[in-house]
Amino acid sequence: MKLSKKYSNQKVFFISSIKDFASDLQNYIINDGEWTIKGFIDIFENIYSLSSDTKIISKILELNIFPRFLEFAEKIGYRIELASKQNYYPDLSFISKQNEEIKFAVDIKTTYADDKRPGYCNGFTLGSHGEYFSNRESRKNIQFPYDSYIAHLCLGIIYSRNTSDNYNELKIYTLKDLPNIPSVINNFIFFVSEKWRIASDKGGSGNTANIGSIKKIEDIIKGNGVFAKAGEDIFDDYWVNYGKIRIKVDGKFKKLTTFDEYIRFCKLPKHIKNE
Repeated sequence: MKLSKKYSNQKVFFISSIKDFASDLQNYIINDGEWTIKGFIDIFENIYSLSSDTKIISKILELNIFPRFLEFAEKIGYRIELASKQNYYPDLSFISKQNEEIKFAVDIKTTYADDKRPGYCNGFTLGSHGEYFSNRESRKNIQFPYDSYIAHLCLGIIYSRNTSDNYNELKIYTLKDLPNIPSVINNFIFFVSEKWRIASDKGGSGNTANIGSIKKIEDIIKGNGVFAKAGEDIFDDYWVNYGKIRIKVDGKFKKLTTFDEYIRFCKLPKHIKNE
């Protein structure tokens, strides 16, 4: 029996609780509509503006909200185990204090709204579809075997970058300037979703074996990804076989890399694809 079925009540409770938690995060990191983090400070009380580099923003956001995760875990009777290595999945393993078989994988994902496509964001990766995803008992690059988690969740933050003329990444401020320093990002949207619900059928980054997300913000918030109608089992099967099955297209063989191709190959009804 899958753990998600065995512990269905705990799954419902945890997901409901972490969604409530996410909806309240803005109260901790925003003041008067602005991000409370303004820059780096040195011992001479110089404040250096933040870069809009996504890796920097992502790490600072994670550090900014991590104390709240600890409070949340304690409140609902869980402890948090961090990924033991930098490239391990997931970011956070929530483990029940009463029953250590009850675990939830939570990845913190951040991305920015697309200035040129209103209503869309830059997207993010949802973990690997490599060894630990294919071999659900593997411990390679994962804190616990994939199937030992009841659910795999994404707590996401979508933000807008400050593109106004009043923001200068090279500017240095002093403490007396603090109330008036503009924030590098604003307009935060927080969401929680099982990762299969917001997955696309495309890889997430370059040559790495990462699952990509959908990019329409409304669909992300609603969990309305490519596999939303098909279900988690088909999501799993598609990504386990992504790029491995060879199919014939226009007389030539190619690797299966789209959900449309998968549906035709498996002779599944077309309506299971979410448009």
